[in-house]
Amino acid sequence: MKRRSALALLGAGLLARPALAQATRTLVDSTGRKITLPARIERVFVAGPPASVLTYTLARDAMVGWVRTPSPVEKEFLAAPARDLPETGRLTGRGDTVSLERLVAAKPDMVLDFGSTSDTFVSLANRVQEQTGIPYALIDGRFAATTTSLKLAAEMLGRIERGTALAAYAEAALAQVDGVLARVPADKRPRVYLARGPEGLETGSRGSINTEIIERAGAVNVAEGLGGGGNISNASLEQIIAWQPDIVVTLDRDFFNVVATKPGWKQVRAVANRQVYLAPGLPWGWIDAPPSLNRLIGLRWLLSIFYPAEANLDLKAETRKFYDLFYGVAVTDDRLARLLGGTAN
Repeated sequence: MKRRSALALLGAGLLARPALAQATRTLVDSTGRKITLPARIERVFVAGPPASVLTYTLARDAMVGWVRTPSPVEKEFLAAPARDLPETGRLTGRGDTVSLERLVAAKPDMVLDFGSTSDTFVSLANRVQEQTGIPYALIDGRFAATTTSLKLAAEMLGRIERGTALAAYAEAALAQVDGVLARVPADKRPRVYLARGPEGLETGSRGSINTEIIERAGAVNVAEGLGGGGNISNASLEQIIAWQPDIVVTLDRDFFNVVATKPGWKQVRAVANRQVYLAPGLPWGWIDAPPSLNRLIGLRWLLSIFYPAEANLDLKAETRKFYDLFYGVAVTDDRLARLLGGTAN
């Protein structure tokens, strides 16, 4: 962000928002910061991709725009008129594109971020809030905090009833996982490798936000200690062969289409046994792209792969239910086929 120009504008009185005579309320975000919000939230600026999903599912009528304009195929799985909102850019993370001037010009009632609550993000939130006068809330994006975070975000956005319904779904999904795992001994759970990128060599170390859904589903993430742990790192094919995962889950269609013929990959047990699965990715990925509420349907997808007998899921029905409840769209047979087309390869 253009901090110097923002500070100059602030000094000139151009960034600070005028005080409005309206009712306010004070809530505490996931980091313990007190946030003073208007009594009614009508315009929300999303800070990054996970916040886009959270805000769309809770209050898409209040979104001022997308971090990135959805592609035509993504728009098929999003409801109008939100799917056609303009691109407002990214405020947090790598590749941030939003200046403070642009943020203020959007005239939001608040900025919402969903994900990390580390000191780095707290510092950014405090700085932006101080320089613009726009309330900036941080919501914990960890998978384990999903239901709590949903309810908190819903309260901030003034969508408590909606948040209660979505939180109930999340609680049921997590309870279902626990019920299945109670019937599957630890030594019967699969060893899994998450293959990212066209070469399949980018992965998430055990404990990373990118793989926590796999671990929450009870599988063993074979990638451990790469890049110091908890990070996205590159693995070598030799390491993957040594790990010998039972299942490979990939986010990349190009890799999925050619893995069986790529030199050396047949030495990986999962590839030899045709246990490579392409995670659905519309309008958002079911594993970690981005790591947000979209992972809730991914959790049930993983259960159907890891423990098909114990889970006994009607995945087609579950997918339709989730897309209707969370995204407000009906999944036709054609759309369902495209979503669930990544059968074992």
